[in-house]
Amino acid sequence: MTSVRKGQAPAPLERAAFHERFMGAFRDPAFKRESDALSRIALIAWEAYQEGRKAPLTQAAGPGYADPSYELSVEWLQTKARIDQAQAAWKDPATPSRVLLVNGSPRNDGSCPGEISKTYRLLQLAREQIEAAQIHADVLDLSLLTSGYNLHIHPCKGCVSTAMPLCHWPCSCYPNHALGQTGDWMAEIYERWVAAHGVIVFTPSHWYQATSALKLMVDRLVCADGGNPDPTSTHGKRPAEAKALEEKGWPYPKHLAGRVYGVVVHGDVGGVESLRRNLCDWLDWMGLIDAGDQARLDRYIGYYRPYASSHEELDRDEGVQEEVRNVARAVAHAVALLRAGRLPEPGDGLSAPRPK
Repeated sequence: MTSVRKGQAPAPLERAAFHERFMGAFRDPAFKRESDALSRIALIAWEAYQEGRKAPLTQAAGPGYADPSYELSVEWLQTKARIDQAQAAWKDPATPSRVLLVNGSPRNDGSCPGEISKTYRLLQLAREQIEAAQIHADVLDLSLLTSGYNLHIHPCKGCVSTAMPLCHWPCSCYPNHALGQTGDWMAEIYERWVAAHGVIVFTPSHWYQATSALKLMVDRLVCADGGNPDPTSTHGKRPAEAKALEEKGWPYPKHLAGRVYGVVVHGDVGGVESLRRNLCDWLDWMGLIDAGDQARLDRYIGYYRPYASSHEELDRDEGVQEEVRNVARAVAHAVALLRAGRLPEPGDGLSAPRPK
């Protein structure tokens, strides 16, 4: 059997270093009057860290799992139940159609920039068209990561590169209470992706790449492409068991396949075409269906003009505004065809000789 390589993990923090890091969240002088209480809480957190209490609340997985007696995180089970419910609603032709509109810009007027983003404005143009088509528009505004309280998308830990079955669907890496890795927004975001019949991603180009907020979400969606819906089959995070499962033959299930998508990428100097291509390639890989040429857009707004006047540049660019509306119209039309069973999917029924 393939071996499990070890030797990279750092040594655990010493008590003093842990205490200093824990108390870093309470620098506000107002907390001083509760210093004794905080010291007691810090001790509880230290014990959880030492004992590795990642999931302090667990229950037996129950029927339908490879090992029904294995204790799973209650939080994970709750997320899985919501995802299963969303998937059932997605399949039901009687439910209203839904399009998820993802704002990938981290800028909004509730954080340091003090001004809304052009990305958000473009999203609103699309939202009007989606709603005009009698489709529910679900706005996922990733700028809340910069302006919402204790809201996080924690980074992907790369479990899939150890073995695909170690990457659970939905992700079971978080929350990790022992390490203080809580407040993970992805538990809700997974459900919203599953519920959507269509998805439109809106983003600016940051240094020729996706924004950090968008990339965090993209990486954490890796479990939707081949992820293991049964953590009991690997008894949590046991790499040797996961490797053995994959070597026996893994089906790499595509949990979001069949939804339609559109992409809007904008910038002011460079990088829009490559980023649009990267995002479309990613969505194609996950089994989503593009809504046609009109649904894949990359444009410059205020090319090499000052940042300060970029909103005015968008005001004047009526062409790009109409192109964004067309992205939404194309996705709305594709969703209608999808739900009527009339959306052709090229390659449907073909089996991939090298799935991964």
